[in-house]
Amino acid sequence: MAVVEPSPSLDILVRGPEGLFIWNGPPFPGGEPGVKLDRVPCTSAKFSDDGSKLMVSKSDSVISVFDCKTLREIRSFDVPNLLAAVISPCGTYLQTFQKCSSPQHKNVVLWKIENGESVYQLFQKNITKVTWPSVCFSSDEAVACRLATNEIQFLDPRDFSKGFVNRLRVPGVAALELSKAPGTYVAAFVPESKGMPASVQIYACEKELQSQAVARRSFFRCSTVQLSWNSGSTGLLVVVQSDVDKTNQSYYGESKLNYLTTDGTHEGLVPLRKEGPIHDVQWSYSGKEFAVVYGFMPAMTTIFDKKCNPLLELGTGPYNTIRWNPLGNFICLAGFGNLPGDMAFWDYKEKKQLGTTRAELSVTSEWSPDGRYFMTATTAPRLQVDNGVKVFRHNGSLYFKKMFDRLYQVDWKPESVEKFGEIEDLVKAIGSVKIDEVNVPGKGSKATQAGPKATQAVPKATPANLPAAKPAAYRPPHAKAAAAVQAELFGGSPSGELSKNALKNKKKREKQREKKQAEAASASGGS
Repeated sequence: MAVVEPSPSLDILVRGPEGLFIWNGPPFPGGEPGVKLDRVPCTSAKFSDDGSKLMVSKSDSVISVFDCKTLREIRSFDVPNLLAAVISPCGTYLQTFQKCSSPQHKNVVLWKIENGESVYQLFQKNITKVTWPSVCFSSDEAVACRLATNEIQFLDPRDFSKGFVNRLRVPGVAALELSKAPGTYVAAFVPESKGMPASVQIYACEKELQSQAVARRSFFRCSTVQLSWNSGSTGLLVVVQSDVDKTNQSYYGESKLNYLTTDGTHEGLVPLRKEGPIHDVQWSYSGKEFAVVYGFMPAMTTIFDKKCNPLLELGTGPYNTIRWNPLGNFICLAGFGNLPGDMAFWDYKEKKQLGTTRAELSVTSEWSPDGRYFMTATTAPRLQVDNGVKVFRHNGSLYFKKMFDRLYQVDWKPESVEKFGEIEDLVKAIGSVKIDEVNVPGKGSKATQAGPKATQAVPKATPANLPAAKPAAYRPPHAKAAAAVQAELFGGSPSGELSKNALKNKKKREKQREKKQAEAASASGGS
């Protein structure tokens, strides 16, 4: 009989002015979390993606690496003039960026944590959010690459002393995104230049398959892009952002959501039912569907399958954030930032709402690795007051709350979702979702605490054959206001629909009219 290994415990990293602490995650036996690792003075901290290592920056020149099982320091690096550092997905390598003194000084260094040796060095004048880290890894660290001028260079993670073993020529490339699990494809972004449109191109990582792009999408009015691969490396979501909105509907520019597949079955826009910006998009753990929050407020939320067909609609509301739990069975919709912090929790399997709550002034939010708890935090320097952390159950009920004078960072320790089970049953359940035709609720429908059912949507047309919308006749502002006032006075609605009282009065008038006509007919017949 096979021995079932117990699920790993949840850990929470909390960092304040005095340093970082590691808490025992929920459930909390006495209502308060226990402390596994007491105060470690530092300026920043980051877990590796697999949760095996913890990188801690203790000053502007000292970086320590902790083993997350024993919580003991296993290696310390002294890097003068340190400006940035990042740890690889499996915790094998540490990458540092130092202040540049001269082009001859190679200021980007890749260190092997096991022995503390430098395995690769290069010169980079500066870094941005797009160009850091300089060396990108797949989730299993089997593939490594870096962005260079007009090309992408591939390295051998088993022997970095070889330098680049392959280079992919992409003229004008400004950003790349390597697929994570597995690292079989790389997406390259080329911005607009000299009247040529911007483009996103997907190439295979194997040298023999790089003769041409497996997928490509071009677009004008593009300032930046956000690239997001699914698990399985079969689909890429591209959020295209423009600084200027030519329709003058938004001060913040306009955004479009594109979808590309590595098998070439789809290269185009995601068919959204409402105009407006793309607020957030996230893939499920299985990589078989993705959720999008979009449109002018109140925003709409729709879940699509990997063929870009709409599966479910979760109605509208004041939301700009979506978080899909690692097991894929619960979804949190939230309105953070400049919104009041409303949150709605949904059961994706049952397609119903579990509850609603509010977490005002939240800066960060994320599900626990086991998918049972949702944590929000208000942190500095974004907000200097009301700093604290809240932990909610999967149905939105508050489980734990703690306030701080000053809080900088709160993170779950990553764990592999397979360690918590249930994922195979979940994938089967997702694969059995059927698309049934039902009436889609209008804009006025709202999720309530009672738990309304989600709406299964049927795609009526593909992007290639979407019918052209008939432009509405122009109505001046005073005419719209007059229609609203008339609706309020006489029981109608600006859209032309009648209220219940108006319908009742209309039926009464019709009956009275029929009665008078019948009386008149009988009187004329009698005479």
